[in-house]
This record gives sequence, C-alpha cells and structure tokens, in this order.
Amino acid sequence: MPHAFVSTDHIRSLFTEAMSQMYRTEVPQYGTLIELVADVNAGCLERDPALRERFASADELERIDIERHGAIRLGTAEELFTIRRLFAVMGMQAIGYYDLSVAGVPVHSTCFRPIDEAALNVNPFRVFTSLLRLELIEDESLRREAEAILAARRIYTPRAIALIERHEQNGGLTEAEASEFVAEALETFRWHGEATVSAETYKRLHDAHRLIADVVSFKGPHINHLTPRTLDIDAVQARMPERGITPKAVIEGPPRRQCDILLRQTSFKALEEAIVFSGDEGTVQGTHTARFGEIEQRGVALTAKGRALYDRLLASVRGEVQVGAGGAKAGAYDQELAERFKALPDGWDELRKQDLAFFRYSATPAGIAAAVAGPLPRDPEALVAKGYLAFAPIVYEDFLPVSAAGIFQSNLGTDQQQNYATRSNRDAFETALGATAQDELALYAERQAASLEAAMEALGVAGLQLRTLA
Repeated sequence: MPHAFVSTDHIRSLFTEAMSQMYRTEVPQYGTLIELVADVNAGCLERDPALRERFASADELERIDIERHGAIRLGTAEELFTIRRLFAVMGMQAIGYYDLSVAGVPVHSTCFRPIDEAALNVNPFRVFTSLLRLELIEDESLRREAEAILAARRIYTPRAIALIERHEQNGGLTEAEASEFVAEALETFRWHGEATVSAETYKRLHDAHRLIADVVSFKGPHINHLTPRTLDIDAVQARMPERGITPKAVIEGPPRRQCDILLRQTSFKALEEAIVFSGDEGTVQGTHTARFGEIEQRGVALTAKGRALYDRLLASVRGEVQVGAGGAKAGAYDQELAERFKALPDGWDELRKQDLAFFRYSATPAGIAAAVAGPLPRDPEALVAKGYLAFAPIVYEDFLPVSAAGIFQSNLGTDQQQNYATRSNRDAFETALGATAQDELALYAERQAASLEAAMEALGVAGLQLRTLA
C-alpha cells in the first residue's frame, strides 16, 4: 500500500519555518525585528478588541504571527521556469506581473503564493520573485559576460530536481520526501560568502547596477529579506531605533489610515557583508550589500476602480514631492501623501458602496433568525442595512511595483525616489515562466462573488429549512 501524501499546505509550512530559522541564523537583526513586530502586534490586539474579533471571525488570527514573505532575484529563464515548479510543490502559484523598470530597477517580477482562502489561512507564505533583465544592460560586452556567468551556474540541487519531478509524476510527496525536499530546496536560498566572479568583474557589474552584481556574482539567489506582518507599521518604524535598527526614511505605499488599504512597507538598510572574490591573483577580500530586514502592514484589496484612484493619488504626490538621497523631504512627502489620500474614502462601508475595495460577505445570526419568519429581500444592500448580511475586508495578498522598487532602491544605497517610463515585457516574462501569471484582481473578485452567493443562499435556504421544521 503506497504511503500517504502530505498536503502542499504542510510542505509550505515546513519550508517557511526552515527558511525563518536559517535567516535568523544568517541575519541576527531579523530575530530582533521578529520580536519587535510580535510585541507591537500583541499590543494592537490587546488595545483593540474589535480588531481581534475581525481577524478571529475571518479565521485569520492564527496566520498573523506565522505570516512571511521572502524575495529572490533570478538570473535566467531556466531558473524562473524551475522555481515555478519548486513552488508548486508547496501549493504556490504565480500571481501578477510587476515591472520594476518604472523605478530604474532592471527586473520584472511575480508573486508566488497560495490562492484559495483556506490555504492562505493555513500559511500565506509568498515569495516576490524577480528575473534580471539582461537586455537593459547597455554595455554589450558586459551583458554577454553576465549571460555566460549565469548560464554556467546551477542553483538547484540534483535531489531537489528529482523530488520536484516525483511530485509532478506521483501527485504528491510523503512526509519523509517532504522533509527531504525542504532541506534540499533551502540550499537554493542560502547565503554564500564566496563570489563566483573576480573582484574586477564584480566592480564592473556593480557599476552597471548594484542589483546586477547581486544576481550575477553568486552561486545562487540568496533570500534577501524575509518579511513579517505587523498590525501597526508606524509603531514598528518609530521603535526600530530602540532595538538598534535604523529604518528607511519613508514608509512605502499609502499613508496611515483608519481603514488600511493594500500594502505599506518599511525596512532597515542592507547589511554590508564580507565576501571573498576569486581570480587569477588568488582570493581577494571584499564586501557586498544585499540582505535587509523588511516589515509590512496589509490592508484591504482594492478593486480596479479603487486601484486606479490609488495609483493616481500616489503618482500626484511623487510627481511633486520626491524624497532625496538620505531621506531629504521625507516629512514633506508624508504630509502631502496624507493630504492627497483624503480623496480616497476612509470607511469600510464607503469603500464597499463605491466599489473601491473587495469584501467577504456572510449571513448573520440575526439574518438567519429573520428568515424563519418568511423570505427576506434579495437585495444585498437592504440585507446589509437590516444587519442580516455582514461584510469584512478581504486582505491584499500581493505587492505594489512602486513600493517594491522603493524598497529595492533604499537597500541599494539610497532612499532617493525615482520615476521612470515603464519598459514592461510581460510576454517575455511569462514565456520564461512557462505559465501565465494569474490576474490578482480577478481572484479577489471571485472570492467576493462566491462569499456573497454563499451568504445569500444561507439566508434563503436556512430560512426555508427552519420554517419547514417549525
């Protein structure tokens, strides 16, 4: 009799815990950050019982402390194709396309994460995965050299590949295979203190763009941050210096609000780490900055209408007040951001009524009780007004390209904001991926529609059944 397969959710949880333990060992400040976030989150839930109840009723309370997102940068189409297969073993799929060339960062990206609500509530681990765009390297000779270096490396262990193939062929992994897979897959994300290029080659790559040097110069795509979720990012930002951590100048994303929207992110500056270069002259000591600490606060997912308003407001602020090198004008930027975003309603019901955000609907006990007396109106707005139909925000599970680029820029040495013309190439990215990156807005819309349908059915069917029994 064949051994039972474990769930992809279980494998994802094993991997998240292993990744967190590895990163805590490699970057001690990460452990300090986790402790700070845990303290802030506990305080938020203690002071705000309504917030605790909202998370509990949505079955999201347990996920907050385990929630993480990582980020990696790949160098070749083959590496991206295989990482899709690797994440599939953990129940993660490619969602969304992000063009970071809008901020002068030569990559385009996707988010690998679980899709269905139950899987997200078990463990919403997500990895922001970028592919280096070598065509954006202007120096043709350097571009060819980078291509050759990347073509020669192998970032996955043979055993990891074998276990991916076994999962694809058999439809799952056993507990023993899952544990082995996690250990083997972790090697792809491990930090290596030895560069695979000479100091001279590293300098030329670095001069072209720091991120190019980070992707091309090492054995693999070391995880460059592992991000916990906080319930109050402003408190974390203010308290980081107390723990010996220097935050970036501004929090990326929307301003502080009563009703959180989308995603807010901050980080501490990248570590300067000792590395060894090898070449004809022997080994040379040097340093490299890539890995950093990031924190995020997640709010409601916005509809296409809401996102268009968000993008327009953010662009208007960045067009007039840009944060300079070293964080100059950070205060003015935050003030203007808060002022402009007054145009976006800051109440759950207004966001819902104006179709600006996505919500999960549910039948209330009062609604089911009222259905006993007779059929209820079929108009959702009437049911909401009577307290028969409840709604709660659907959390945004994805990323923001401008915010991601801002974090990248900060940790490549400057807080200076940059705005560039887009150079999107989604077709090339998806060809390398070997799949279509799914539309995150369509996924949120499906979740909202399914919850409304289920709630309406609960009110109608439950009422009919109770009346029959009576």
